[in-house]
Amino acid sequence: MTAKRLWMWLGATVAASFLVLIIFGVEIYRTAPPFPTKIVVSDGEVLYEGQDIKDGQNVWQSMGGQTVGSIWGHGAYIAPDWNADYLHRETEMLLDLLAQKDGKTYKDLPEDEQAKYLVQLRKELRTNTYDAASGVITFSPERAQVARALADYYTKLFMDDPSMDHVRKSYAIPKGAIKDPARMAQMNAFFTWTTWVCSTNRPGSDVTYTNNWPYEPVIGNKPSTSLQMWSGFSVLMLLFGVGLLVYYHASNKEKEENDRLPASDPMRGLKPTPSMRATLKYIWIVSLLILVQMVAGVITAHYGVEGGGFFGLPLDLILPQAISRSWHVQLAIFWIATSWLATGLYIAPAVSGQEPKYQRLGVNVLFIALLIVVLGSLAGQWFGVMQKLGLVENFYFGHQGYEYLELGRFWQALLLVGLFLWLFLMVRALLPALRRRDESRHLLVLFVLASIAIAGFYGAGLMYGRQTHMAIAEYWRWWVVHLWVEGFFEVFATVVAAFLFSRMGLLRLKVASVSVLFSTIIFLAGGILGTFHHLYFSATPTAVLALGATFSALEIVPLVLIGYEAYHNYSLSRSTPWIKAYKWPIYYFIAMCFWNFLGAGIFGFAINPPIALYYIQGLNTTAVHGHAALFGVYGILGIGLILFVLRGLYPDREWNDKLLGWSFWLINIGLLVMLVGSLLPIGILQAVESIQNGYWSARSMEFMQTDTMQAIRWLRVPGDSLLAIGELLLVYFIIGLHTGWSLKGKR
Repeated sequence: MTAKRLWMWLGATVAASFLVLIIFGVEIYRTAPPFPTKIVVSDGEVLYEGQDIKDGQNVWQSMGGQTVGSIWGHGAYIAPDWNADYLHRETEMLLDLLAQKDGKTYKDLPEDEQAKYLVQLRKELRTNTYDAASGVITFSPERAQVARALADYYTKLFMDDPSMDHVRKSYAIPKGAIKDPARMAQMNAFFTWTTWVCSTNRPGSDVTYTNNWPYEPVIGNKPSTSLQMWSGFSVLMLLFGVGLLVYYHASNKEKEENDRLPASDPMRGLKPTPSMRATLKYIWIVSLLILVQMVAGVITAHYGVEGGGFFGLPLDLILPQAISRSWHVQLAIFWIATSWLATGLYIAPAVSGQEPKYQRLGVNVLFIALLIVVLGSLAGQWFGVMQKLGLVENFYFGHQGYEYLELGRFWQALLLVGLFLWLFLMVRALLPALRRRDESRHLLVLFVLASIAIAGFYGAGLMYGRQTHMAIAEYWRWWVVHLWVEGFFEVFATVVAAFLFSRMGLLRLKVASVSVLFSTIIFLAGGILGTFHHLYFSATPTAVLALGATFSALEIVPLVLIGYEAYHNYSLSRSTPWIKAYKWPIYYFIAMCFWNFLGAGIFGFAINPPIALYYIQGLNTTAVHGHAALFGVYGILGIGLILFVLRGLYPDREWNDKLLGWSFWLINIGLLVMLVGSLLPIGILQAVESIQNGYWSARSMEFMQTDTMQAIRWLRVPGDSLLAIGELLLVYFIIGLHTGWSLKGKR
């Protein structure tokens, strides 16, 4: 297939996918669960004002939001999902109250009498009592009584009641996480409403706003017919897509390798320009951020076994789990993104052969801007979680409370400005090469388009406001997390890798261009609408579940041929003697292929079908996929890219390959041991518990704090240690390129 035809297919695929994404985004807006004007008791007493719910959402965000347990399944793993926890407690209390009205004790009744109260309970919780005309939700006196009791329970938990010390320790929540009783009352209103959404049927439907999630069989929250049907259909789509891809690959695959390999390294004669040399400081910052992120990860993991501190030190008083986890995630995104930005800034002048005026100044200004964003956002998150900011100030400068987008809105906007500055620097440096219209133009145009998408799609995170409805905020948040990180970064990486190999004369440009275009079409065909698989249970309509199930299955299709890509890269690493200088950067590309298959493919598809995610969303199975995909794919690739850049910045000396070799194997083996030795077993045990006893139980203190679970958590130590040593050796190697201990003789 010609490049021109592939461009047409790519344009049609992207246009059609985004049209559907936006159409059903409008449907999410239209069908979002109602924000009530107030929640009242049937006798007219006001339980909560509507504004209390909106302010309570901001209180929850200021505390750390999705870094402290989860809402609607999205968030951290140590504390419970607050909706599942609230709903289970509510069902138990309501059953007791309903039986007490008849002078009976529910737990002492035979099953046939208990069944009567179960019917009453389901009617009580699943009946939609929202009045659209007045905007009021009405509770029965019994339900209101339970709501007050639960408000008292959560007040004791999140404030400073001594009787809850053991619970706070189990959940890694510091004493006084919420310091103001008025704020606590507002957060209780938010918990009450978000749980009402999980237990109340949509108008004209027999499923709840969250598609019957969380699993709570007592009230009839079970997998719906549509959920089971679309789960099966997703598997069929996967098989269909795999069959088509294998057929196309077998019938159209051309040989990409160049039959006439260069006798010497074509990149060696490249003299780094001032702006290219200026990217070295980016790599130094990447090294520093890797180490700080590693420390934050160690602290966060330890909070799982000692929720009140760090080996006896009351660390939670100054660095609670909400902050260490936020920093761990944010720093990962920062150093991975910085490594990719540095690669782009290095490649652009190298490709065009020209250095635009003031390019080095632009690279240095961008570097300073990135430092300001990193340091400012991390500090703001600390001030926010420590409750030192007002709710408005926290949203703009503190902690937004949404996982992966924890940084305050001001820092978020500043980062967006930095990304557009990066885009400007890239495009102006590439313009001379784009004007040449040679064989490399297809790759260059795709490279520019991917760069535009990286800069532009981060802006989706600005589409929601401080008190935007959670269902709508989640829709836009996943535009960033899925489309930005998992989507266009993937395209960018594919193009960069192909371009590097082409520049070294190992691939034929024409065939490589066609291959990359085809890969991009296949990936985006499933990847854009696959965004919906994150939104199955975020109070979205059934159509979103259907689309997410179908297209998230197609996301796995291109990974079927990942073994070929890995072997292809391995073959390139052995194709000519001079390529040995690039052995370890290429090995990181090979490792990225492995983690793409295992982390994004196997572990990703294991949790993506609706029937799977229904039981295991937010369990440690999600953490397995998250670590293997974010670090295993994007982190490993980021390391490979900066090693390519460093090879170009130190062109005349051989490297100490022993350091890099040990680093490579320790990082990859350590990550694998950590996942399969600890996180995966915990996730499997949680999945069994969720299926057998309900989702709430799999996240409960009683289940998660058993001796068995604690022992499995400690099994993270071997893998984490290997990974940490590997990262230390990597940073030691990078420092050694400057000091000389990582260099050997002349090439």
